[in-house]
Amino acid sequence: MKDVLLITPPFTQLNTPYPATAYLKGFLNTKTYSSFQMDLGIEVILALFSKNGLTTLFEVAFRQNRMTTSNSQRIYALRATYLTTIDPIIKFLQGENQTFARQICSDQFLPKASRFEQLDDMEWAFGSMGLQDKAKHLATLYLEDLSDFIVECVDENFGFSRYAERLGRSANSFDELYNYLNTKPTYIDTITLRILEDRLQIEQPKLVCISVPFPGNLYSAFRCAQWIKKKYPTVKTAMGGGFPNTELRSITDIRVFDFFDYITLDDGELPVELLVSNIVAPTPSNQNYKTYKRTFFRENSEIIYSNSSSKKDYKQSEVGTPDYTDLLLDHYISVIEIANPMHSLWSDGRWNKLTMAHGCYWGKCTFCDISLDYIKIYEPVAAKLLADRVEQMIKQTGEKGFHFVDEAAPPALMRAFAIEIIKRKISISWWTNIRFEKSFTLDLCILLKASGCIAVSGGLEVASDRLLALIDKGVTVAQVARVTRNFTEAGIMVHSYLMYGYPTQTIQETIDSLEMVRQLFELGIIQSGFWHQFALTTHSPIGLNPSGYGIIPDYKDISFANNDVEFRDTTGIDHSKFSFGLKKSLFNYMHGICFELPLQNWFDFKIPKTTIKKDLIINYLQTEAVLLPKPSSKIVWLGTQPMISGTSQSKKGTSRTMVHLTFHTPEESNTIKIEKKKGEWLQHTLGKLSIAQNSTALTFGQLKSDFENSFDTFEVFWYSKPIDTLRDHGLLVL
Repeated sequence: MKDVLLITPPFTQLNTPYPATAYLKGFLNTKTYSSFQMDLGIEVILALFSKNGLTTLFEVAFRQNRMTTSNSQRIYALRATYLTTIDPIIKFLQGENQTFARQICSDQFLPKASRFEQLDDMEWAFGSMGLQDKAKHLATLYLEDLSDFIVECVDENFGFSRYAERLGRSANSFDELYNYLNTKPTYIDTITLRILEDRLQIEQPKLVCISVPFPGNLYSAFRCAQWIKKKYPTVKTAMGGGFPNTELRSITDIRVFDFFDYITLDDGELPVELLVSNIVAPTPSNQNYKTYKRTFFRENSEIIYSNSSSKKDYKQSEVGTPDYTDLLLDHYISVIEIANPMHSLWSDGRWNKLTMAHGCYWGKCTFCDISLDYIKIYEPVAAKLLADRVEQMIKQTGEKGFHFVDEAAPPALMRAFAIEIIKRKISISWWTNIRFEKSFTLDLCILLKASGCIAVSGGLEVASDRLLALIDKGVTVAQVARVTRNFTEAGIMVHSYLMYGYPTQTIQETIDSLEMVRQLFELGIIQSGFWHQFALTTHSPIGLNPSGYGIIPDYKDISFANNDVEFRDTTGIDHSKFSFGLKKSLFNYMHGICFELPLQNWFDFKIPKTTIKKDLIINYLQTEAVLLPKPSSKIVWLGTQPMISGTSQSKKGTSRTMVHLTFHTPEESNTIKIEKKKGEWLQHTLGKLSIAQNSTALTFGQLKSDFENSFDTFEVFWYSKPIDTLRDHGLLVL
């Protein structure tokens, strides 16, 4: 028996669990309450995409007689082949039987329906894929064919990463969702509820907490809660997560509480602790009796919002390490859907998810929900504690890949974390979201790469300095160009979020933005990107003051979800018509082609010529000032200790003893020649600058003072050829 059952309802990701329940379980581990967590999404997928699952699926499809297209008829006709291949395909995508890739890539093995029509473009889109990646992509197309069959013939709401999303997106009224919940459960529902029933029988929890991160999880969350209320009326149900945190803050529809006893907002640790305390020990002797934190519930036919607890939220150092125990970690499946480098990280491979900091250290972007606590309240985690958690999670999960899911990871903390990882000799791969700010020098990027950083994503948004200032992004296009160049030169992939249709944006600015994006990709300093159209949210600075940004919102009566707001832009521009051209051009730029085409070619309507000079971005890169390091700058050495050998050299009648210092890197060897005494000082100093050997780094000022105790002006030495060589091979200024 467990006090709490933590559930992620269908569907989020196929390759890795959504981390909310792992965070809560890690926190509950620090208390006296027991818990069990489950990702219903992956369990439903595995039950559905199995020989037994497909057998039943084809039977249901035949009974419903909805196979009206040639594609669904072909899949049904090939059902025996699908039943033979499904189990080995899933095993392969789970990382087992990798030799099966050759069989998958053979022409006659997989049944093929409409998704395989794109195969003619695969070599162009993916280049020379390795055998494993090619097999993953083919297996993904195979699953997507089956998904199309399910949508057409069995359940129109099915999707691998979302379910019945339309019922949750912009649902200002609860009516449509409520009516749907009062219809017969779908085929997917029956699988979901059967798995849930089995788990409830085993765990017998007193409280079921359902995390709803996205609109695509909402319907299943309500269906599960509805079923629990019917079958286990004494079990309490609660909802939390990203969706209620942003969209249910002003809920007034009492019917919602026919399904959920509680809805909690923002950080879940203290609200859940208080719920469990009241449910496990519901007596006046309990010090938390009838006190709650940011919690909605129903009392006497009224919706009550209680924030009565005097207890303060836990600091990030107190919430414990995320605990992935109970989750079926070796059952998740890796897929390769589309030729986008960053999207492949999201869908391929298992990633332990952590945050470097709570909230956003910048917290100013006008399109963002910065008024909400999960962004507004910024609290970083100490680098040593973060590294401790990394080590604990490696032991727990066996995985060494980490995705830091920050709003924007702080550069100073990234630096400290990287140093800590290198110092502890932990071998990991990690990626995160950032702001393209000037703190990301080439040296810092090299340090991050040395610690295992493989990719970053950040918002260029509208590539226009006027609009970036209006967004209050705190960056310029020139700065973005230099920072992305630094990451790229360090070997870290860069993905950029791109936006169009921002309030007051003109057609000329949209075209000029596209031209700057074209130049960034042509120079190779951004490798991945995605365009999205501006959306107005009620909790953002624009949503709170729309008239100040030249838009007229169309407010609806709100009784349920309140986040996205429809609006009219006073410019009168239909920004949506640019969507296809922007995305098509970007798809080509990501594959390194079509840079020479006029921008007009991407649109089937007349656009203005760009006003951006063809060499604007390269000029930004060439005009960067080179500054002397600050006295407080930290100097670190990433390389190995040099091997030293001596030689004599006469110069202009003067005999000087010189030494050769040879440095070996995994790629090459480099030798510098230097005066013996300075060489001995340098060899000794590099030992002190090595992260792997010392707990604290020296500053530039300390290095200068130490050098000038024995020699001449340090700046002359610092800008000499030997130091230039070391600067290219691991001597960093941070």
